[in-house]
Amino acid sequence: MTEDRTTDRRGLFVSFEGGDGVGKSTQLALLGGWLAGTGREVVTTREPGGTPLGLRLRELVLHGEHMGPRAEALLYAADRAHHVDTVVRPALARGAVVLTDRYLDSSVAYQGDGRALGADEVERLSLWATEGLLPDLTVLLDLDPAVGLARLSGAPDRLESAGDDFHARTRRAFLDRAATGGDRWLVLDAAEPVEAVHAAVRARVAALVGAEGSSSAVPGPASSGSRA
Repeated sequence: MTEDRTTDRRGLFVSFEGGDGVGKSTQLALLGGWLAGTGREVVTTREPGGTPLGLRLRELVLHGEHMGPRAEALLYAADRAHHVDTVVRPALARGAVVLTDRYLDSSVAYQGDGRALGADEVERLSLWATEGLLPDLTVLLDLDPAVGLARLSGAPDRLESAGDDFHARTRRAFLDRAATGGDRWLVLDAAEPVEAVHAAVRARVAALVGAEGSSSAVPGPASSGSRA
């Protein structure tokens, strides 16, 4: 496995993962607002699309012409390499909290398992692209894919329209990674009320921020939906 080259990282890195329509953007925004209220610098971003280059790559992989699974995986890895190099690492180095809507676990689930490229190969590609950078916390919002997709509005993108079997495989891949991923993962039932989910996320992040010496982090109540 590629080693994380950052040895003086002072910030906190949190990723939000899960299928389409599970509420990642909502929970990211709620956590970002709460953290900003504690006086922390908060950087909110997403993959793909967290940089100007990423926006162009996002358009290609989600709304462009048909491409093979390997080309798709490589475009996601290129976006991630640039995103980490220009946004994530600089923010962490100055002590910010970085919140990202999707990170490398999405590639492992969607391209590794969903596209059947092999989870280990896609993970190695992403770790190489990021020089081993993993989040301090990954929040997995778990939901029946049929329920999540029904929440979406507008025309589906290339991944949203990939079919029921594809989305069942990606959900299983996320849950399998979380089951073996240790303390990095917090798995929550995305069918729970928004505020209950937010309280569980806030409680875990408050503990992490507090461990870094922040006196302003006050944990909220944990959601009964937590399975971490």
